[in-house]
Amino acid sequence: MNKTTLDLKAANRQEEDRAVRIAAPGRLHLGFIDLAGTLGRRFGSLGITLDRPATVLRMRRAARLSASGPDADRALAAVEKAARHFDLDPAVEVTVEAALPPHSGLGSGTQLGLAAATGLCLLRGLTLTPREIGAALGRGARSSIGIGAFTQGGVILDGGKKPGSNAPPPILSRLPFPEHWRILLVYDSSHQGLSGTAESSAMDSLPPFADTLAGHMARLTVMVALPALAEGDVDYFSAAVGEMQRLLGEHYADAQGGRYTSSSVAEVMDWLENRGLRGLGQSSWGPTGFAIIGSPEDGERIMSEARARFGHRSALAFDCVRGGNAGARIEWLACVEQC
Repeated sequence: MNKTTLDLKAANRQEEDRAVRIAAPGRLHLGFIDLAGTLGRRFGSLGITLDRPATVLRMRRAARLSASGPDADRALAAVEKAARHFDLDPAVEVTVEAALPPHSGLGSGTQLGLAAATGLCLLRGLTLTPREIGAALGRGARSSIGIGAFTQGGVILDGGKKPGSNAPPPILSRLPFPEHWRILLVYDSSHQGLSGTAESSAMDSLPPFADTLAGHMARLTVMVALPALAEGDVDYFSAAVGEMQRLLGEHYADAQGGRYTSSSVAEVMDWLENRGLRGLGQSSWGPTGFAIIGSPEDGERIMSEARARFGHRSALAFDCVRGGNAGARIEWLACVEQC
């Protein structure tokens, strides 16, 4: 046996001994710009990548496919779907170290699916973009905010769905979220947002989305929110986001039981509004609520006051986080580190 053969075998063993860890960030979906699509493209979305929480999983080659940890079943399904689509061996071990809370408005399904499928592709030596992987998994059916968060982070605007296309919408703009701004997250563990067939039914039952409303949403996005973000003007950015959320909350009210899915989150949002905050809303179908805050000090103070005021609500939880200006973190681990 020659040296070249020995070297190749050693390299293969080293590759098989490696594991990959992927941390995929959560995101806020601030709403759709045009639900009617009378000009052709429908939806269009604005979203913010979060510094935390995140889905974190570790994967390595194995004799058979297995998964453990929170949301393990969805991780398995993503690996199996990617393996079929790309004709890959699905025999990997998946350990979900942390998972975004499901159906909470933070993009848990997309981030877990992208992370699991990306891990499989990396372990099998296949290099694909998150957009290609998302399309294979059926992610990005209405919005590319989750794919954009996984790819590069930041504040993302996508261009909506083209008629007759199944591809994820194109990303039109990506701007960094200012480092000194903060986002107060309001969780309600007793509720879940709509998903799957219930979400599709709710979307189909929404009242007509007027062209005047779509036009106003587009102007708020392109002429107020994004310029304010570029200039670091938290007041104008918050005002635009709050107005978009108010309009969309009223539009969705019949489908979700009010402007907010959770009555407890709604109470917190009313309290924050009475304190003068303007960048308030609910991510996607909720129940997670959020508030844009202009400084770390204000963020920590408001969070402490919220915990003191609503601490008797055991299902409510609060966190003060940064925006995330990077995509998924991917690192290779030697066997000695992860076995």
